[in-house]
Amino acid sequence: MAIKDTPEEWTVTATTTPFTGNKTSVRTDTVVMPDGSTVTRDYQVHPGSVAVLALDDEGRVLVLRQYRHPVRQKLWEIPAGLLDIPGENPLHAAQRELYEEAHVKAADWRVLTDVYTTPGGCDEAVRIFLARGLSEAEGERFEVSEEEADMELARVPHDELVRLVLAGELHNNCLVVGVLALTAAQGGEGLDALRPAGAPWPARPFEA
Repeated sequence: MAIKDTPEEWTVTATTTPFTGNKTSVRTDTVVMPDGSTVTRDYQVHPGSVAVLALDDEGRVLVLRQYRHPVRQKLWEIPAGLLDIPGENPLHAAQRELYEEAHVKAADWRVLTDVYTTPGGCDEAVRIFLARGLSEAEGERFEVSEEEADMELARVPHDELVRLVLAGELHNNCLVVGVLALTAAQGGEGLDALRPAGAPWPARPFEA
C-alpha cells in the first residue's frame, strides 16, 4: 500500500454556514458515513496561507514575535499570511509577506513542505517555502498595524530553533514544521533537491 494522502469526498446531504467572518467562516455539513448513518461536522472554512522559512548565509532563520489572541500568547513565528486572492500564485503571496513583515527579499525559493494545519476542524492548507539568498528590500518599509505594529524581528541559528522546538519553548505550527522540515532536508538529499517554488499544490490550485 502506498503511503500517500489521496483525495476523497463522502456524500454531504445538507450544508449550512452559521457564521461568516471577515476572512473565514464556519460550515456545518451533514455527512454520510460508510455504514450509511449520518453525522454533523462543523469546521472552519479558510482561504489558505503561505509561510516563509528565510535562511540567511550564516544559517540563521528570520523569525518574528507577535501577539496571538486566541491562545493569549506572544509567539515566535516565521513570516506568513493569507492567500487573500482566490487562485493567487502562492510564491507571489510568500514574497509579499516576506517584504511586508521583514522588509527582506530572497534570490532562491523552494517549496519546503505543504501541510493542513488542523484537518479535523479546519480546511486551512499552508505552503511553507524555503527562501535563501536574503537581502534588504528596496523602497519604503510596509506600514504595519494591529498585532503587527508590536512585532519584534530576530535572526536565530537554525540549530537553536530546533533545540527550542524540542524543549517545548516554541509552538507556532509553521515555525515548528518548517524548522524540522529544514533539518530533514539538510540530512537527506539536500536543499537543492526540494521542489521548485512553482510546484503544483492540489490543496490550493493556482496559475503559474
